Amino acid sequence: MSELSSRKCVPCEGGVPALSLAQAQALMPQLQPEWQLAADGKSIASEWKFRNFLHTMSFVNAVAHIANAEDHHPDIELGYGYCRIRYNTHAIGGLSENDFICAAKIDALPRT
Repeated sequence: MSELSSRKCVPCEGGVPALSLAQAQALMPQLQPEWQLAADGKSIASEWKFRNFLHTMSFVNAVAHIANAEDHHPDIELGYGYCRIRYNTHAIGGLSENDFICAAKIDALPRT
């Protein structure tokens, strides 16, 4: 479990700068290697594979719980046996620490 996963998101309504590419790159080692930083440094994304739709939906529901608890919401794409998640902070047009906190919390979820 990374230090990020024990932190809490802070509300972001804009008015603060997005993380620079260098700042985002410095946070990436605290996430599982499946997370990919976009070339422009404005989002992080990952994909998971599951045995079936039920396991996929269980994972998505757990992600939804994290998003609700942190009041920070990803873009989610899912289908039979897969889930793709992308984080960025819409209010600032790039990444914030909140994106990394939520990704780290997702990394802590059990995989089946």
